[in-house]
Amino acid sequence: MATDYDAPRKSEDESESIEALKERVPTKGASSIDSEDSDNPGFELAGADLSDIELDVVVLPQQDDEFTCVNCFLVRHRSQLDHESKLGPVCAECSG
Repeated sequence: MATDYDAPRKSEDESESIEALKERVPTKGASSIDSEDSDNPGFELAGADLSDIELDVVVLPQQDDEFTCVNCFLVRHRSQLDHESKLGPVCAECSG
C-alpha cells in the first residue's frame, strides 16, 4: 500500500482515544487462531528423503601461508595478520 507523505496529517481532535482503540481489540478468548497457521497447514520439503546420503568433503590442512587467529579461530591468509600476541597470531579484523 502506497503512502502519501504530502497529505495533511490528522490533528489531535481527529485521532481516536486510547479507550476507543481498546474497545475495538478483540479479547484473547475470542481468538480463533489454531496452533498451526491457516495459510501454511504443513511444511514439507519437496523431493526425496536425503537422510541416507553421505557428502564427500575434502578438508585441506592449514597451508604454510595461513594462520589460525586466536580470537575468532578462523584460518586466515598471512596478509591478514595484524600482530602476534603471547597466545598466538591475531587477525586484522579482531584487532580493530
